[in-house]
Amino acid sequence: MTLIYIVMALAPVLAIALYIYWKDKHEKEPVGVLVMCFILGVLICFPAGFWNSGVFEIFKFDLNDKNNEMLVSFFMAFFVVGLGEELLKYLVVVLYAFRKPSFNEPFDGIVYAVMVSLGFAAFENIIYVMEGGLGVAILRMFTAVPMHAAFAVIMGYYIGLSKYYRGSARTEKSLKGLFYAVVLHGAYDFVLFQDDFPLLGLLILPMIVWAFFLCRKAMQKHLDVSPFHPDRR
Repeated sequence: MTLIYIVMALAPVLAIALYIYWKDKHEKEPVGVLVMCFILGVLICFPAGFWNSGVFEIFKFDLNDKNNEMLVSFFMAFFVVGLGEELLKYLVVVLYAFRKPSFNEPFDGIVYAVMVSLGFAAFENIIYVMEGGLGVAILRMFTAVPMHAAFAVIMGYYIGLSKYYRGSARTEKSLKGLFYAVVLHGAYDFVLFQDDFPLLGLLILPMIVWAFFLCRKAMQKHLDVSPFHPDRR
């Protein structure tokens, strides 16, 4: 049964990875760099976990305190989980992938950011599926894992765009991607954290649809302006 759980946990990760690799139509990225991005995505799960648990210890949050539940969940969603996880992914992309010679077109920002995020999602998904079973695996297959990729597409879009800029303008564009990824991630988690307001869960579906629409638009924009596009050669 353990093997089935692992396969179910990794299936959406592999499917999204293959899809993004296929979408990179004009110049494929080196498999070795992609694999390393994935591995680094797995490794940052550990500092992310320490960060999340550390904040709980420092602020002594009581999730059973109904008077402050909304405030605590907002802080946790945006400033702890959202900021912590997306910042770690961002650092891997800009400090490792961005510096590679193979990062030579805007779409590469999306490819590498997604691979880092999928590494993170794979490790996280295995843990959740092992604890929750097949029901959790199926639910996260269509929600959490694709949304991790969606946050990465938005972040990677701006990191890729920053290749066109220099100096402070490059940093500004790059950080804009981090900001939007944190906001989207935080909003998604904030809705999930509202156990006492189940109707908020209805926002998940339109949020996912909207995120996928943004991702599709972002990917197409970078594909169209690629210096390796046949019409630009």
